[in-house]
Amino acid sequence: MLGIIGAMAEEVEQLKKEMEAPLVTAVAGMDFYKGKLGGKDVVVVRSGVGKVNGAVCVQILADRFGVDGIVNTGIAGSLKAEINIGDLVLATDAVQHDVDATQFAYPLGQIPQMQVFSFEADERLRKTASQCCRQVNPDIGVHEGRVLTGDQFVSSKEKKLWLTENFGGACTEMEGAAIAQAAYLNGIPFLIVRAISDKADDSAQMDYEEFERLAIVHSVNLTRALVEAF
Repeated sequence: MLGIIGAMAEEVEQLKKEMEAPLVTAVAGMDFYKGKLGGKDVVVVRSGVGKVNGAVCVQILADRFGVDGIVNTGIAGSLKAEINIGDLVLATDAVQHDVDATQFAYPLGQIPQMQVFSFEADERLRKTASQCCRQVNPDIGVHEGRVLTGDQFVSSKEKKLWLTENFGGACTEMEGAAIAQAAYLNGIPFLIVRAISDKADDSAQMDYEEFERLAIVHSVNLTRALVEAF
């Protein structure tokens, strides 16, 4: 059973509408909708913003629902020139860029006493998502790369450059690596999917309402196909 963590309220609402007789469980301020989507058992939830919300959400999915896979969709800022507004990034791995224990000889971004520097996304989920996306969203680009996460909204070119130089990420956002860490600790395969809201160098713009509308369509299309293929 897949646990689907959505970031956008309208996206979660659309998935809920397509579910068969979902049962709602409220835990820790989050509403978990358990039911069938495309004939497959799923749990759909909106986690809220930030690393703590993301991690708590995963733990509930593990403890209360026993999910055996997690897909997290949302929005991120581009860190690479070739990634355009509206494109999707599928995570190869995820790193928390606001962790700094370098004073204790850990690499920047590594959580002390963890055995890994980054949290690797499930290869099968990523490959399946890539195939599904090209079928259901042929109008956008699909990229694979590292997702960078921190409890801060990144908008300046200087910060984006710093992130690129230190971590080589594809995009930056506020929940993915925490969701990845919680999934890793629970032994649950996961995939982080991000719709890109801006260019790395701010050279292109799109009306945000129009971007969000398209991002929801693309995310729902992908999620629906991924559930059917899981």
